[in-house]
This record gives sequence, structure tokens and C-alpha cells, in this order.
Amino acid sequence: MTATTSSDEPASIPIGPSSDSGRQALATAVRRLMAATVSSVASSELLADATATLSAVADRLERHLPESDGVGASRYAADNAGADATSNLADVMPFDVVIGPCNPVALPLVIEFDPPKAIGNATFTSTYEGAPGCVHGAVLAGAFDLVLTAANVIAGAAGPTVTLTIRYLQPTVINRPARFEGWVTSIEGRRIHSRGQLIQAGVVTVEAVGEFATMDRSRIVSMHRRGGGGGG
Repeated sequence: MTATTSSDEPASIPIGPSSDSGRQALATAVRRLMAATVSSVASSELLADATATLSAVADRLERHLPESDGVGASRYAADNAGADATSNLADVMPFDVVIGPCNPVALPLVIEFDPPKAIGNATFTSTYEGAPGCVHGAVLAGAFDLVLTAANVIAGAAGPTVTLTIRYLQPTVINRPARFEGWVTSIEGRRIHSRGQLIQAGVVTVEAVGEFATMDRSRIVSMHRRGGGGGG
């Protein structure tokens, strides 16, 4: 016999979130909300009404939180650590804060593989603004961390970031296509060195240099299974 519950009542709590199509659709809706939050000129009355509605939605979803936040995402990463990351990096990192399709705060960054380079394309909106009309430097640094990581994946020597140096040459403006390029310059023992650049309207606006620790894939899987699946 199968027990039935109300859609608003938590049944058995799952181990953690999955990256099914429903979660991606929800993340897309939240991204629209984020953009509207920073750009809308709605009246205070409408904003108050929206706040009440969204608070009620959050109350419903929070009733279904797993007992240990983040375990599901880490376990998903561990279960998919054997996948070919060069086919689609976002598919094996669905909850990543930079490119995860199931993470609503992820950047509008699409990474492609063009060996020996990794290419990232993005058009940053006002959601990612720092100085007026410009993309925040921290956003660009986060994007470079993943683009250089993708270049490392192409070279077969991926691992956690040791250092990342960003040199801002010119402002990168919002609402204009930006192209990131990353490539490996050398592999020395257990260290891999990569460089990158951001091109906008034919001009290099940012340069990046990174050093990464190479790590055996089995060790990465072990880290995730301990619940410590950290960032790049």
C-alpha cells in the first residue's frame, strides 16, 4: 500500500536535492526574480505584495529541506565524478555557484571546449553590476576560476585552485557579450599553471593567471563523499 500526502506536507526526507528538470525550471524562475528585484520600478505596494507571496512560497519549500544542507549536492558530484567533464562541465556540476543550472545565483556563463582552449561566453545583466554600468570584479574572478578549471580539464590535470590573480585592464560593461578564453601554460609535478583573458567588443578587458593543484579523481570523489565538496 502506498501512503499519500498533501503536496505541501513533507513525506520521507530525501538524502538531498537532485538535478532534475523541475529544479532547473525553478532556478530559471528565481533568476528572473533576481533580475526583476534589482531592476523593477514597481510601486511599494506591489513590492510588498510580491514579498508576501514569495515568503509564503519559501515557507513551503523550506519544509522539504534535507537534514544536512549540501549533502545532496556533494553526493551528486561524487556520483558523477566519473563522467566526461569535457562533454558539458555544467552537467557534472549542477549546483556549482558559477555555472550550475540548478543554482539560481550561478552566472550566465556557458563554457565550451575548443582544445587546447576553454571558452566561456556570457552577457552579464544588471544583476551582476558593480560600479554603474560595469560587471563586478568578483563576478569576473569567479568566472575565470571556472574557465581556467575547464582548460585544466582539457589537459587532464584538474584540481583545486591554489592562487588566482586577476588584472583588470578596462571596465567590462553589462549587457554586452563577453568572451573568456583559458589555456594551460605548463604542468609541473602536481601543479598546473593556466592563463586567461576576457575579450569584449574586440578589446581585452581582463587577464587572469592561475595555479592549481592536480588531484587524482578518486581523491576528489572521496572529498565529496565526506560532504566537503567545495568550490574550484
